[in-house]
Amino acid sequence: MVSKIQVQNLRTWYGEKQVHHGISFHVEPNEIFGIIGPAQSGKTTLLRAINRTFEFTAGTRQEGVISVDGEDVKRVRDVYELRRKIGMVAPLPVGLPLSIYDNVAFAPRSAGMRNKGELDELVERCLTQAALWDEVKDRLDSLGTKLSGGQQQRLTIARALSHQPEILCLDEFSIAIDPVTTMRIEDVLKVLKKDMTIILVTNLVQQARRLAARTMFLWNGEIIECDKTEVIFGGKPADKRTHDYVNGIFG
Repeated sequence: MVSKIQVQNLRTWYGEKQVHHGISFHVEPNEIFGIIGPAQSGKTTLLRAINRTFEFTAGTRQEGVISVDGEDVKRVRDVYELRRKIGMVAPLPVGLPLSIYDNVAFAPRSAGMRNKGELDELVERCLTQAALWDEVKDRLDSLGTKLSGGQQQRLTIARALSHQPEILCLDEFSIAIDPVTTMRIEDVLKVLKKDMTIILVTNLVQQARRLAARTMFLWNGEIIECDKTEVIFGGKPADKRTHDYVNGIFG
């Protein structure tokens, strides 16, 4: 079986600053793949390289190969289709200055969906998947930017799901969400993995422990360890730095 994502000898730079130092790993279809590590380890840049938003930043450079479904993403001609296929949720919510409904319906409309019934069904499904529907179903015409921080983050997740992605990249999605809502979304992610592959970047190591089938420990742009989550957190990681990080000794 072909891996959903294959990264081979990836090296990235912002100007003269090198971020990744030849990392290689794979992500299986319908897997929740956890990425942990201290700040400035290259976690966010890795996600941006996968969906080619890394190239938006001037002065960046990249070597190595990132393949999705066996295809080198750098050779993909339709970059917009690639980014539809790979949904991205940023650490802090960035709501469009539109209604809650239109925030979710924006991308499908842009792709040509016009049927009101289909749009209504899609908006409800995405908001439900993001654990937000029950809170906003009676005020879908309200501005999304008027929601609380946690609600806006869930709206961002709903908007990412509206693309019907095959891969969902979550970059510290719980940073602006209360613990109860975080747990609700974690339950949703367990269901979503039946239909998509999920990459979960998190500073909450216990979140990776709860959700990920495998976890990768990234530090200073290098993979310290990548293994089954029960190995990483089970007291027997191969590298002492992994043990120290997951147990809060540093980081």
